Amino acid sequence: MKPITINSLREEVGATVTLKGWVQQKRASKGLFFLVLRDGTGLVQCVVNQGTVDESSWEDTTVATQETSLIVEGEVLADERQIGGVEIQVSKIEVIQIVEDYPITPKPHGTEFLMDRRHLWLRSRRPWAVMRVRNRIIMSIHNFFQERGFLQMDAPLLTKSAVEGTSTLFEIDYFGSSAYLTQSGQLHGEVLAMAFNKIYTFGPVFRAEKSKTRRHLTEFWMIEPEMAFYDLDMNMSLAEDFLVRIASDAMRDCKEELELLGRNLDALNRVQVPFPRLTYCDAVELLRSDKTQGLVEARQHELLNEQSDLERERTENRANYARLKEWKKRRIDAREIEINTRLDQIEEALRNLPKWWKSASAFEWGSDFGGSDETLLTWHFERPVIVHRYPEAVKAFYMKRDPEDDRLALGMDVLAPEGFGEIIGGGQRADDLAFLEAQVQRHDLPEEAFEWYFDLRRYGTVPHSGFGLGLERTVAWVCGLEHIRETIPFPRTLGRLVP
Repeated sequence: MKPITINSLREEVGATVTLKGWVQQKRASKGLFFLVLRDGTGLVQCVVNQGTVDESSWEDTTVATQETSLIVEGEVLADERQIGGVEIQVSKIEVIQIVEDYPITPKPHGTEFLMDRRHLWLRSRRPWAVMRVRNRIIMSIHNFFQERGFLQMDAPLLTKSAVEGTSTLFEIDYFGSSAYLTQSGQLHGEVLAMAFNKIYTFGPVFRAEKSKTRRHLTEFWMIEPEMAFYDLDMNMSLAEDFLVRIASDAMRDCKEELELLGRNLDALNRVQVPFPRLTYCDAVELLRSDKTQGLVEARQHELLNEQSDLERERTENRANYARLKEWKKRRIDAREIEINTRLDQIEEALRNLPKWWKSASAFEWGSDFGGSDETLLTWHFERPVIVHRYPEAVKAFYMKRDPEDDRLALGMDVLAPEGFGEIIGGGQRADDLAFLEAQVQRHDLPEEAFEWYFDLRRYGTVPHSGFGLGLERTVAWVCGLEHIRETIPFPRTLGRLVP
């Protein structure tokens, strides 16, 4: 009898199989137990009939608790009403370990409680779904670049200098000298592109921003392609194709996970090329326009209607609560937490929207877009939008200037719709040695730390471009998650270093 995994049970209908896993849920009926078993690949209902199993199996089932580990033998039966379209008619059960007082019960828990127990929370259905989508996105990324002739290369995690500004560096002692955890693999990626033409790096990066917003982590993963002989337009086209591939693969291969997360697939289906492309100047005009004010007012109206509907639902649930059976009460309790969470979000949005519009209407040319500005801009479009040719003052020192307007850098950001903000940032790199040396001096950076970088312009310089995609922000967008901390197995945020 071969041991198999739950995700392959549809191919085993009629066969007797062995499963190894953990009890996710358990309920009893007269002479029956219904176990929901998980093994990391999926969930399946296992029916234990006292009349058809031996006494030892029945006793083991009786004492099994949530997260008890066990081995199940039984026949696979097709049943489209059940999870995964099958169930197991159990013939034998063997307990490996009985679990006592598992802290994450089926009742709702607060976010901090769950984050403190992240090492256990990962076993629950929601993080299970998110991590599987994350895995699929990672594979899509590798497939996308490998199919286009890119080499995956590795950039160092320890660096001598800043890449994205000196205020967000983690400094460490490196045998008596100062070193920093990298903010980006880009500069070393440029080196690799000059040797191998098209490369991408995929690794952890670190930012010491003291930020507590839902978009920030201090440790996250970046994918950074660098391409020799690419200009800004080629760079933007590659970014478009890249995001379309990620979204389409996730929809094709993660239907169950996205459904469990309640993701609106219509939004992902609209991720098609070409993306709208706006210059920074056009984006500023749009941000300050009457169209944006109209969208803000329409959004306020939608939120007020949703708030009224949710409050009505909550009142009706409470009115019927006393007459309900216990299992229905638990369902109502869980729904009330969802309602209260959403009402809090709506109240926050209603407070913020007037501030966002006030800030947008007074936006000054030359400033960088904040999170609220990015959100308002994307409301005008139903798919990601690219903003390009930013003021050079808000972009990195290594950006090439626009030959038609020296005030502008040939940079670009891809903004995800639905308020998820920037998920790609990049541009065309400066390829002129004198310009780059002047930029390093202008930004008061240590010239000796960049001598190797200058060599790329001394010896065979070419036009080249690249960008960086934040994996966790992308996972948040694809899954429709409110907070980025859900997108990584062990989030590192301001004040959180464990588990």
